[in-house]
Amino acid sequence: MKRKIYTDLVSWKTKSGRMPLLVNGARQVGKSYILQKFGRQEFDSCITVNLETDKALAEKFEDVITPLPIIQYMESVHSQRIIPGKTLIVLDEIQACERALTSLKYFCEQAPEYHVIAAGSLLGMAVNRKKYSFPVGKVDEVTLFPMDFEEFLWAQGRETLAGAIRECYEQSKPLYAHATAVDFYNQYLIAGGMPAAVREFASSGSFVAVADIQNRILNEYIADMAKYAEPATSVRIRACYESIPAQLAKENHKFQYSVVQKGGSATIFGESIEWLKYAGAVLKCQKTAHGAMPVKVYVDLSDFKLYMSDVGMLTMRSGMAAQAVLSPLETGNPFIGAIAENYVAQAFAANLISLLYWKNDNTAEVDFVLQKGVDVIPVEVKPGTRIRSKSLGIFMEKYKCPYGIRISKKNFGFENGIKSVPLYAAFCV
Repeated sequence: MKRKIYTDLVSWKTKSGRMPLLVNGARQVGKSYILQKFGRQEFDSCITVNLETDKALAEKFEDVITPLPIIQYMESVHSQRIIPGKTLIVLDEIQACERALTSLKYFCEQAPEYHVIAAGSLLGMAVNRKKYSFPVGKVDEVTLFPMDFEEFLWAQGRETLAGAIRECYEQSKPLYAHATAVDFYNQYLIAGGMPAAVREFASSGSFVAVADIQNRILNEYIADMAKYAEPATSVRIRACYESIPAQLAKENHKFQYSVVQKGGSATIFGESIEWLKYAGAVLKCQKTAHGAMPVKVYVDLSDFKLYMSDVGMLTMRSGMAAQAVLSPLETGNPFIGAIAENYVAQAFAANLISLLYWKNDNTAEVDFVLQKGVDVIPVEVKPGTRIRSKSLGIFMEKYKCPYGIRISKKNFGFENGIKSVPLYAAFCV
């Protein structure tokens, strides 16, 4: 399936001053697949090793981490020449071998002519560095997220629709296929963006089969919690993760430790939340106290929301019935709003937008706050076509914003300083 990160990989291959590339990303977001595809299509040959299963190579790294002996060893094992500029070396699951991670520094300094890509889960990179140093300043880094809605459309063979959505976003003109795009958006809320689930949905159209895959991925996440954390910590990590649907079901989506456990606190659960964030399993949205540029300096570190990294996983974990999500009628179910907000957070994260929200001392709250150059833009998310809200106007008046964005099921438009963006077009922002 087509992924946007492929363009970044091609740019890395030819860029001046290229360093080894580290591809971060949570479990099951498609790192191994896209790197193997890149190796096949852009190089004469590709050698991929899995450091979680190739114990012999992992032991070799324990003995030596300079490039030449490693290259010679891999050539002999694979009976294949590794030619600079023509062979791609992929070190998969690199978190399983800390010395291999350190070796990237020496590939950068002593053998920059080789194309080396290391891939691993964020939890491995964040948690498993105990004895050896991370190669700071010696690697290029990119992060692969779950498939966004545009990539989901590509997987359904709807490239033309995706292109039309982008055009209408830029021009703020209505999309003629609005109802069709909304239908696909509703499907995405259930299928989500995990590549295995998207592939299954594209081939079978079965939400039941998709849920089976999502459950399997969830079990892999839980297994990682036990693998990369001490037993007591893994219990807290899992409790935090499993509380997210309940956190988002509250009228105020702010994360509350007491929802995880009565008497819970940052002291007890703070480390667990950071673990989940670095694992790529959750998205953290911080509160900002002011709408002035630069918004990041006004962040309140004690006040935040947590979203799941994949909206399909949230829908599955919450037990929300598929027919309620797919229904063209607005049922007024408040959790549909939480799902829509999670979806937008996921779209923004994939576009490398910092997740921030704003709330004043009273009751006004803006779901997301973006900084675009010197301008601060408030973003409000509505799950349907009912769009009345005072908070956006309060924020815009207080901070003299050039315009605001309202994301809902209404078509594109621009009126009274509000840019109307349909939910299916959140990937354009």
